Amino acid sequence: MTTTAATGTELSGSKASTLGANGGGDEPILDISDFSVVYRTDRGDVRAVDGVNLALHAGEVVGLAGESGSGKSTLAYGSCRLLRPPALITGGSVVYRGRRFPSGVEVLDKRPEELNVLRWREISIVFQSAMNALNPVLSVGDQILDVVEAHMKLSKDEAVERVASLLDFVSIPRDRMKSYPFELSGGMRQRVMIAMALATEPEIVIMDEPTTALDVVVQRDILAQIVELKERLSFAVLFITHDLSLLLELADRVAVMYAGKLVEIASSEEIHHEPAHPYTKGLLNSFPSLRGPRRELAGIPGTPPDLRNLPPGCSFLPRCPYGTTACQDIDMSLAKVATSADPDHVTACPFVLPGTPVPPRGTRSNGAPDGLQPEAISAQ
Repeated sequence: MTTTAATGTELSGSKASTLGANGGGDEPILDISDFSVVYRTDRGDVRAVDGVNLALHAGEVVGLAGESGSGKSTLAYGSCRLLRPPALITGGSVVYRGRRFPSGVEVLDKRPEELNVLRWREISIVFQSAMNALNPVLSVGDQILDVVEAHMKLSKDEAVERVASLLDFVSIPRDRMKSYPFELSGGMRQRVMIAMALATEPEIVIMDEPTTALDVVVQRDILAQIVELKERLSFAVLFITHDLSLLLELADRVAVMYAGKLVEIASSEEIHHEPAHPYTKGLLNSFPSLRGPRRELAGIPGTPPDLRNLPPGCSFLPRCPYGTTACQDIDMSLAKVATSADPDHVTACPFVLPGTPVPPRGTRSNGAPDGLQPEAISAQ
């Protein structure tokens, strides 16, 4: 049993003290391999996710960062088979291994009734924008109760008590069970979504922009509570956000996504201090430092590419300050960063290293042959 210091609430389950059946071993609890998703349109396929490989281990927090439209949510929802037409999974594998499925199951092969066993019981989601995710005509207690009754064999009284305990667990008074979403603040609604996601003690919790539209004080409270609950219950987290600064505090590893592909994966420490991909560097330079000397904020110029017609080679080339014509021939595969002591630090850019200085304005060269002039890049 796990007891919160603040409320004394108890939640049952061995997960409170373990990392799951694999004991935090080498095999990931969720293994996404060569995963691709397109959106079918009259003007061609939009390649939202293209050959992505990502692993999540028991008890780990993996952050998925990138601009809006980079494919983060599509990757998460696609791996749970929650996408609807015109979205179409065109390839890949998603293997889940948890306490109740130690040998692993292929999520993409499951029938709808089998997915109902996996979703929410094994893998749950805190959806983006709690006001839109919650049903406005049902009380928050009834909405959590629906999840408990659908996936757990409890009597009515036990289920109601569990709902009350879950609200206690996320610091919401029990008398709010009968409240409707519009009667709660933004922070309380987000906590209700977290309680709902934890209702069946899942192995994995996917959090899609869980602090969007919240002020910074409430945002910090929510993040602190996520960390506390993760430590107590030992679930793994896939945390999706466009705010890289959040992940530097919260995540064990960070995966950076651009134009449907992963461009860099490393520990949060490596991403913070030794970023290797120009896009990661650009994201880090887009928010101010709280300590150290003042520096000029340098956002990323331009806009993401049209996913129906990606440029050859590196899709970040038209916006990259290091770009050369050599970048038109790379295949965007992830490879180990040569100067990193961390063997798990990989990047899709074969030319730029963590210490490579940004070229002066008006030039674009990283030492590779056939330097491309800025106007030529912009014209592509």
